[in-house]
Amino acid sequence: MAERTDEIGFGGLLLTQDDDMFCYGVDAVLLAAFASRASHRRVIDLGTNNGVIPLIMSSLGDAEELWGVEMQEKACSLARRNVQRNGLSGRIRIVHSDVTALRDVFSAGAFDCVVTNPPYMAAGTGIVNAADALTAARHETTARLADFIGQAAYLLKDRGYFYMIHRPSRIVDIAVLCRKNALEPKYIQMISPHIGEKPNLMLIECRKNGGKELKFLDPLYIYEKEGIYSAEILRIYGRS
Repeated sequence: MAERTDEIGFGGLLLTQDDDMFCYGVDAVLLAAFASRASHRRVIDLGTNNGVIPLIMSSLGDAEELWGVEMQEKACSLARRNVQRNGLSGRIRIVHSDVTALRDVFSAGAFDCVVTNPPYMAAGTGIVNAADALTAARHETTARLADFIGQAAYLLKDRGYFYMIHRPSRIVDIAVLCRKNALEPKYIQMISPHIGEKPNLMLIECRKNGGKELKFLDPLYIYEKEGIYSAEILRIYGRS
């Protein structure tokens, strides 16, 4: 174990991470900020890892309850410690469960917001890391993209919000699966590392049983120039 604790901003939040496991990146921050544009009462994060997304959303939004679901026991333990460390045990709860088993844990329509930063690599693709924790975080193992979207639809109440960050290369799969599960895509935002570069991430917002109209938001760029965050990223971090 190679643990470290960092102050990640957002009201002085502290996050303990294990370097031998998957550490959060800017994609988690982008998703938390994207999902916090609207007000939500009960939020659940599918595949929460160390709990970073519920933690950030607790600072950016006004949700009464935030839940994180994590299948890896060590990551689940770490998430619970992070919640305790930040004094948020009364607001954030962590559940040790595989995404595919959530119908045994929660009732249908229990949440008005579902967020997820799922593994980007489809099963059977990419280079599989020998470390189980990293493999599970980066590659679809027990749960596939269809499972994350299907369970989100089950957990959401009517007109509830679904937010996900993923690779643009999966945009067709995502749109088809969302509509199949009555999660209608409403907004998509493409994200590029620098101005002029092709997007390597995308954010999507869906509404359960929403109307059929999709809008593309202005693209977001991570860096203004090498090593310097863009104005939009600085705004998300509250530094502008």
